[in-house]
Order: sequence, then C-alpha cells, then structure tokens
Amino acid sequence: MGLLEGILGNVLAPALGSGATTGAQNPLGALLGSLGGGQGQGANLLTAAMSLLQQNGGLPGVLDSFRQSGMAQHADSWVSTGPNVGISGDQLQQVLGSSSIGDIASQLNMSHGQASSALAQVLPELINQLTPSGQLPNNHGDLISQGLAMLTGRGA
Repeated sequence: MGLLEGILGNVLAPALGSGATTGAQNPLGALLGSLGGGQGQGANLLTAAMSLLQQNGGLPGVLDSFRQSGMAQHADSWVSTGPNVGISGDQLQQVLGSSSIGDIASQLNMSHGQASSALAQVLPELINQLTPSGQLPNNHGDLISQGLAMLTGRGA
C-alpha cells in the first residue's frame, strides 16, 4: 500500500494545511489546496473524487466512459506519463451524469457548478497519480477502496 499512502500523505498534508510539499512535487495536493473551502475541504473533495471513481466502475470504468464519449485523448493523457488534457465541469457531467455530481455537490455543500468544476480539475490529476507508470496498476480497485478507507478514517 506504499504508493497509495504516499499519494494520500502528499495530498492530504497540503490540503489540510500541514505540509511543506510544493506544487511542483505534488500537483494534486497543490490543486486541492488552491480550491479552498477551508481545512478539510480538499480531503472531502478527494474523498468525493475517489467515490466517483468507485461508483463508476473504478479506473477502467471511468476511463472507458470518457473514451466512449469521444474523449479518448483526455482519458489516455491522464494515464500516460505526459501532461494531462483537462476537462470542463460540463464534460464531466456529460460523461458521469448530472445526478452523481449533484449528490457530491450536496455532500460538499457546494453548488452543482462548483462541484463539477472542482471535480473536473481533481479527477484527471487523481487518475494520473494512481497510474504513475503510465498504465493501470493491477490492484487499482484495491487502491481506491483503501484510499477511501484511509480518507474516511482521517475524518475527511
């Protein structure tokens, strides 16, 4: 579980205001911290993003959904070792559904637009971090389950 602990440790420390990791070293943590909302909001957003992955078939399911929606270039960039191609909140809703985003917006006490925009920023980098070698890890389902357990155990 070292990869996951490293990702979550690097992400949660800056998101919770307790880390000194720079954005260049930890782009997901820097992104979560920049989205604001107070301490813990970054961890809550990360929990929501990981739940969204889990509810939509894990990494393969989400990536396939984007590919089938004509966004293969986007999805493939998140898994590759190159730069990520971004998506908009509207694109995220088209692929994963407005009701899923609405549920997350309610949980995070955000507007629908704020939640879809924030998740559209977080999801590509989260997938990128979960696929550091440019391919899906064999234990991708376990990583998401363990990550959610770690996040909820930290009071996120």
